[in-house]
Parts: sequence; C-alpha cells; structure tokens
Amino acid sequence: MSLPPLIVLNGPTASGKTALAVSVARLLADRGRPAEIVNADSMLVYRGMDVGTAKPTLAERGGITHHLVDIINVDQTASVAAFQELARAAIADCRARGVVPVLAGGSALYVHAILDDFEFPGTDPVVRGRLEDELTERGAAAMHRKLAELSPPAAAEILPGNGRRIVRALEVIELTGSWKATLPEWRYALDGVRQFGLELPRALLDERIEARVERMWADGLVSEVRALIEHGLRRGLTASRALGYRQVLAHLDGEITEAEAKRQTIAGTRRFARKQLSWFRRDPRIRWLPGEDGHLAEVVVSEL
Repeated sequence: MSLPPLIVLNGPTASGKTALAVSVARLLADRGRPAEIVNADSMLVYRGMDVGTAKPTLAERGGITHHLVDIINVDQTASVAAFQELARAAIADCRARGVVPVLAGGSALYVHAILDDFEFPGTDPVVRGRLEDELTERGAAAMHRKLAELSPPAAAEILPGNGRRIVRALEVIELTGSWKATLPEWRYALDGVRQFGLELPRALLDERIEARVERMWADGLVSEVRALIEHGLRRGLTASRALGYRQVLAHLDGEITEAEAKRQTIAGTRRFARKQLSWFRRDPRIRWLPGEDGHLAEVVVSEL
C-alpha cells in the first residue's frame, strides 16, 4: 500500500497556516482520510508560551491531533537537529497508521531540515558552553559583529538578535574552519511531499500582524511573560529571544516602555515575516496560493 502524502503548508506569520491546516485535516477526515498536524514552528514547542506565539487553543485545533506542541520547557533549547528527528518520527508514525500528516509552520529552516537531505555539522559541548557564556556576557549584537568579522556570508544569513544561531555559526566555524554559506540543495529526503505556500498582499499582512500583536497584549502577554520568568524563561537561549517575549522582558527590566515594547514587536514581526517569505520563495517546489481565498482547503485536497 502506498504511503499517505505529506502535505506541507508554508508561509509567513499571520498568513493563516494554522487555520488552513485544521481545515485541510478536517476536510480529509470528512472524506474518510484521517489526518493529523505536525507542528514546524520553532516556538510552539515551548510549554507556557501560548499568547505570544499565537498557539492554537484546543478549540482552534478542531479536534485534530497536533504533534510537537508543548514538548519542552522554556529554559531548554530546541535545536534544528532535534526537531528534524522528532518531526520525521511523527510523520513516519502518521503514515504507518494510514494517517495523512499535515506539516505546518513558519520556521523555514525547520521545514527545510525536515523535508530535505540536510545533515548537521558536529558539536562540541566545551566550545558551545564557552560561546554561550560569551553571549550572556556580551549580548547578541556584539556576537553578531564577531561573526561578521569571521564570516560575512554567515552574518548576512542570521538576524543580529538570534543569539542561538549566532553561537551555532561561531561553533561551526571554530570546529570546521569555515561556514558553508549555502544550505543543502532542494532534494527531498521524504517521499510523497506536496508543498503549498500562502501569500498575501504586503499591506494586508502588515495589518494582520498589527492586529495579532494587539490581541496578544489584550490576551495578557505581559502577564504570561511574568509567569514564565518563574519557570526559567531568562535562562532559555531560544525562548527568551522570541519576538514579543524579548521585548516584554526589556520592558519589565525598565529598558523600554510597554508601548515601545508593543511597537518593537509589531515592527520586528513584520521584518521577520518578510524574511520568512524570502526564505520560502527560494524553494521552487512550493505551489503558491492566495491567502485570501476562502476555499483553500478544497484546493489543497484536490491536488492530492
């Protein structure tokens, strides 16, 4: 018996991937093909990071099983390599049970690592620990400048605020002597992949992002961050630097006002959405769909 297809839904934040994934899974179930969703968003893995990540509630999940949501604590770090292994295992488990896996999320690097022939350079805990200590002492911006001196191509690919990726790049350079500026080719490691992308006019996407951030504040993002501090948020190299959380932490530390934290979150999310889209645009295998179409689930399912 042939394997169920692997549906992949790509697109920038606030483009509607989560709702579409649920709609596709429910439509497939209605047609006698059970489906489950595999998360490919690097922030939805953290327990307690609900408001600031726009994590779908149980009601919004529509009764569909979601994999790789709420699996680690905020003081831990989710690596791409570990995520690749977990996601591929979840996809294989779905297929073994005759279930259609729907991979959804805005982390383009994670999607690429899950789908394609993608191997990771080795790691050294001593080197990694030293660089992480340096990151804590000097900050991400200073570490990014260090990276730019050693490898301008690597620095150009990594946002100055992404301390985890900066440390990883510096570690790879120290261990191997160089940084591979280009990612592996678009060559699937998995069979039966069907990729789709959601695109929206820039003005509409900007409006959605602003509305989402306003809703996060109204839903209690500041209170959520205060609570997560007690669970080690500041120790989390990835979680503490997530959009919204980083800005609220700066506000709680008295560095910026709450209004400025919100403004920075909106601006940063818009920049991030553009970067996400540029990443996804590099993949020629994605079929792009208009995000405003109210019948996208039917379009996706009809392509299987």
